[in-house]
This record gives sequence, structure tokens and C-alpha cells, in this order.
Amino acid sequence: MTPPHIAVVDDESAITELLAHYLATHGFRTTQLRSGRELMELMPADPPELVLLDLGLPGEDGFAIARQLREHWRCGLVIITGRGDAVDKVVGLEVGADDYVTKPFDLRELVARIKAVLRRIEPAPPAVVAPLAAPPPPAAGASLGFLGWRLDLAARRLDDPAGAEVRLTTGEFELLATLAQHAGRVLSRDFLLERTRGREAAPFDRTIDVQVGRLRKKLEADAENPQIIKSVRGAGYIFIPPVEPVS
Repeated sequence: MTPPHIAVVDDESAITELLAHYLATHGFRTTQLRSGRELMELMPADPPELVLLDLGLPGEDGFAIARQLREHWRCGLVIITGRGDAVDKVVGLEVGADDYVTKPFDLRELVARIKAVLRRIEPAPPAVVAPLAAPPPPAAGASLGFLGWRLDLAARRLDDPAGAEVRLTTGEFELLATLAQHAGRVLSRDFLLERTRGREAAPFDRTIDVQVGRLRKKLEADAENPQIIKSVRGAGYIFIPPVEPVS
């Protein structure tokens, strides 16, 4: 079955790349765009089932783009923006948006909203559009699986996809466990410091950045182009792959 096509329109490449990669892990095909003009060029050539549209595009009126999209094409429209004002939200919905999500947002929630919109537009098999409920944090003694890796929380052990143990320091294990238990959510450095070091954390502590660098060398195929632990500029870090309890 052809995966649903989603157009991600945002002038910040870090955001479009993050969304494109995360959506791909959930079975979507994405096109990254930086302007309303690029979106209008895409629509007749390769129309998406849904558009994620940032309102704050430089030199362009996001509401006008949304209105034009709604007037000429039948597709889902979810506005993603830093504008949290109630008036902007009302205007966005009135010009035809199916949903309005403010930044920063939880990626798992965004995927659930996207699937809900697609389900309303045209019913499809559950494997394609059934909403994903955000799973509760795994029990302390559970093992977590992601991309073939296994993180045993009770034994405090990490095994690679081949089954070989990967040695982690105490700090690296605590950080990886925290990120994996909150997969799909942007976690600030302060939150990570509090969860991994508690009261020992000091202002401007760069321990998290150092440990993330070490984890990337152990987890990533290319530490310079991370696909598991990604940085979110000005916000912190996010664990990208889906995580599930394993026996």
C-alpha cells in the first residue's frame, strides 16, 4: 500500500529534517519545503494527502497560503507554529486548517493528530491511519527495544542488534534510558541533568552534551549525522526511533 504523502513546509531546515525523519519511521512519505511558493509548485505535480504548514514563513502570509490551499485542493492541513495566541488559532481554523499545533510539540502527539485528520478525510485500513496513543513509560524492570538494539533497565545493559554487549558508563546508561523512555519528545538539558544527576547538576553543566557525543559514537552508524539521538536547536535532544518493551 502506498504510504501517505505529507508536505512539511517550514523555513527552518532543522525542523523539516526532524519531522521528515520521524514521520518516515511511522510509515509516511514526506517532502520538505521552505516556502508557500514551493508548496504551490508541488501540489499539481505530487499532491500530498496532508500539509504541515508553518505560519511564520519569511515574507509570506501563512494564513493566505492556508486559504489558497483550501480553495484549490482537497487535502489535510495542520498548522504548526510558534504563535500560541487564541486569535491566531481561531483564524487558522476558520481559513480551513484541520488542526492547529503550537511549538514546541510532542512528536508522538503530532503523529496521532496527523492520523486523526487523515482518518476524517478518507477512511483507510487501520494499519495506515489508526491513531497512535502515546505509550506510558515502561516499568523500571522492563527491557526496551529500538532498531534491533536492546536496553535492559534491570541489568543496566545495552546489547547491539547482533546481541553483543556495548559497555556504557553509569552516566551514559542513565541518559540513554531517560531518552528512550521519553522517545519522540524533546527533552531539555535541564530536564536530562535533573533525571541523571539530580542535585549534583550545576549551572551551565555541559555533561549532557559530552555524554550524548559518546552515546552517538556507540549507537550511530555515523556520529556526525545522527539518526537516533538528534539535537533540537535551542531546546535539547530527542530520541527518534520508536521504542517498545521487549521480553
